[in-house]
Amino acid sequence: MNTHLIQVYTDGSCHTQLKIGTWAAIIFVNGDKFVIEGYEKETTHNRMELVGILRSVDFLKEKKLEQEEIVIYTDSQYAVNLTGRQERLEKKAYTTNKGTEMRNLDLVKQFLTYSKVHHLIIKKVKAHSKDGDLINREVDLLVRSRLRKIILDERRN
Repeated sequence: MNTHLIQVYTDGSCHTQLKIGTWAAIIFVNGDKFVIEGYEKETTHNRMELVGILRSVDFLKEKKLEQEEIVIYTDSQYAVNLTGRQERLEKKAYTTNKGTEMRNLDLVKQFLTYSKVHHLIIKKVKAHSKDGDLINREVDLLVRSRLRKIILDERRN
């Protein structure tokens, strides 16, 4: 029986021309709220979506909570569908139909490993919905606000 209720709301975003991305997570553990966020250069939107999830699990590992049931809410169809595609991806040795290595292989493998090792429940939420889930909206605003700030800072330098 789990003693902790853990809910994680994640999001990621990327400025496609500048290849600067941000990710954020709002994590609830028994009602306590934690916010983590970060950014990367030379990245993509899908990478940032996965990084948000992975860093959330890393945060929970640091808190010694990784063995608990973790419910992750994301608007990323890409992330939500990965576990369902795992068998096919492994069978094809993580290559595309053209025989090239799939994109984001490092993060995809880490995500799938985390899915096997930890009790992750990935739930899809509607993206950018003003009348939808309030926490999802909050994490979306965090990501977009941070991205705008980083882009402004980059342009000043």
